[in-house]
Amino acid sequence: MNHFQRAALALCSTSALAAATGPSLAQGGTETVTVTGIRKAYQGDFKRLETPQADITLDAETLRASGAVDLTRALDLSASVARQNNFGGLWNAFALRGFVGDENLPSNFLVNGFNAGRGFGGPRDLSGIESVEVLKGPRAALFGRGEPGGTVNLVTKRPTFKRAGEVKLTAGSFDTRRVDVDWTAPLTDTVAVRLVGFAEDAGSFRNTVETRKHGASPSVAWRLGAGSQLVYELEYSRQEIPFDRGVVAVNGELGRIPASRFLGEPGDGPLKADVQGHQLEFQHEFNRDWSALLGLTSRKTSLEGFSTEAELAANRQGLRLDGRTLTRQRRFRDYDATYQVLRAELNGRFRLAGLQHRLIVGADADRFENDQVFLRARAPTLTSGPTRVQQQAIDIFEPVYGAYPLPTPTPLTNRVETQQSVGVFVQDQIDLGARVQLRLGARFDEYEQTLENRASGITQAQDTSRVSPQLGVVFRAAETLSLYATYGENFRPLSGTDRNNNGFEPNQSTAVEAGAKFSLAGGAIDGNVALFRVEQRNILVADDASVGTFSAAGRATSQGLEADLQGDLAEGLSLWASYAYVDAKTRNSFFDANFGVSVPAGTRLLNVPKHTLSLQLVKSLVVAGQGLKLGGGLLHVGRRLGEFTSTFELPAYTVARAFVSADLGRAATLRLDVDNLFDEAYYTNSFSPLWVQPGTPRSARVSLAWRF
Repeated sequence: MNHFQRAALALCSTSALAAATGPSLAQGGTETVTVTGIRKAYQGDFKRLETPQADITLDAETLRASGAVDLTRALDLSASVARQNNFGGLWNAFALRGFVGDENLPSNFLVNGFNAGRGFGGPRDLSGIESVEVLKGPRAALFGRGEPGGTVNLVTKRPTFKRAGEVKLTAGSFDTRRVDVDWTAPLTDTVAVRLVGFAEDAGSFRNTVETRKHGASPSVAWRLGAGSQLVYELEYSRQEIPFDRGVVAVNGELGRIPASRFLGEPGDGPLKADVQGHQLEFQHEFNRDWSALLGLTSRKTSLEGFSTEAELAANRQGLRLDGRTLTRQRRFRDYDATYQVLRAELNGRFRLAGLQHRLIVGADADRFENDQVFLRARAPTLTSGPTRVQQQAIDIFEPVYGAYPLPTPTPLTNRVETQQSVGVFVQDQIDLGARVQLRLGARFDEYEQTLENRASGITQAQDTSRVSPQLGVVFRAAETLSLYATYGENFRPLSGTDRNNNGFEPNQSTAVEAGAKFSLAGGAIDGNVALFRVEQRNILVADDASVGTFSAAGRATSQGLEADLQGDLAEGLSLWASYAYVDAKTRNSFFDANFGVSVPAGTRLLNVPKHTLSLQLVKSLVVAGQGLKLGGGLLHVGRRLGEFTSTFELPAYTVARAFVSADLGRAATLRLDVDNLFDEAYYTNSFSPLWVQPGTPRSARVSLAWRF
């Protein structure tokens, strides 16, 4: 019996269930309906000013105003989040407070508190998402294994007991076509369903690049009696996305080729990413003070297909010789991942020794299996005089696709990695009088990793345990102002092996944070300001790029300042503002085999700007008895290091967007969005001067939503 099975038996024997009220389904304008949902896992019953950490919530109205349909665009609203190398457009990758996760995997995120971001299901679409929570700072004392800078949690759309529905049709630049459907209704007095789905077929400003995707997330909720509820959700999606590493900087200079130029091979076809997930949550409220929940999720993802992409090794890259002939390599990936998580927790409040306590106690277990088959065909070194066919060469100024037969890749990686863990956690927030609250938390994790190299027949195993403490204090300086400070430790398992086929000690981090939370204008505006410092060790760096091994040799520090403000400036005028200053650098020197150079201490971390600002303003009007909204946004991203081991930088950029939305009677809304309003040329992220992702030029889309 493995870790996960033992934990499942233990949790199932001790857990109880609860019911609560959750998010809402928008009915156009600002009208909403009450829905059924859940108490948020791991988060307890705390008001915003009582939490000693900087959290922000991108609610349904904020997301709708931004026009975001995927997680990457949504996270642009938080200045604390920076885009990272997105694996040719095939997954979500972001740094929170300067730190990104394992470069071998997508950035992890939670869905209703469940770990769900790991795996290979493609970029996350927001069709089934009600809100996005950016939970900044140390979280391991409750959530356990996660990213060092904070956690992103997606809250899904759940059934209501009032009938409502919407169909939205969208058409836009680059032959974009999309349909979204969202319908919820009660079937009986105790059972309600919700059906959410989408389909999209879109071209791109990138030549030959076209994506297709569709998905569905139906759910059902059962009221099982007084204080009890069961919710089941299915997640299904399929995406077909050509692998696209972007453009190249010639001799470090961007803009020498148009942003539209695709440097892969259309003949490779798209990579196919599939997701099938199940989530079950069962809750019970014992009384006004105590509740408990049991949750289970199982998620299977896969990614398969060919790609042709720029060769990074300097001793094989022809571009460095003549400035126009790009040497490429062809790769085949067949990745599969399964993730199973089980959790149980008890929430309550009680008095002890004259003090009020709010307690969260629970346990969870997860099992992550990462199965990777990876093949590659690459050119020999330049000293051997390779032919253009061997180089899979393409002229970056006058590209000809399909000029040579596509080579057959040969095996490079064939392994399966299994990570299993069990954790128990407790958090107690104690009222030490009318103004001071003390938060004490700790989590114990037992972790096991098995690495089976099927190519060599070698299997390695390791196990470890970790205690992750947290200490926080909140001072209520006034009814609308709280000051707080917190300290926490975090760990995150690392995937892959070193050159001896051994796994790694987990990534370790410590974080401190101090700040203020406040409300203005009678609660109409909420804000927070925070100072933070995060120290991290055991960061993966390339050890032998030729065979894809790594070394946990890196150490880094990130520190900075954040400020967030949201709310209503006046009647019908809402503001969203987010600013971050982040100074993220290495703390030690080490050798990076990706580029064959030593990285000195004090090197800036890749793709992390020092200054980021995100603004959004929306004005709501009534014209001729109909609702009208005018809005726009601005995103400024400062200069970023574009290659970890050089001085190559991505320039700062500022892009603006605007929208207008008009109600057509009570049942329909017409909307026009324009992104990159001033047609700015910009670059969102890179890994090297040969893998640079250009931003989308000015584009527009129009949508018609019909509510029923």
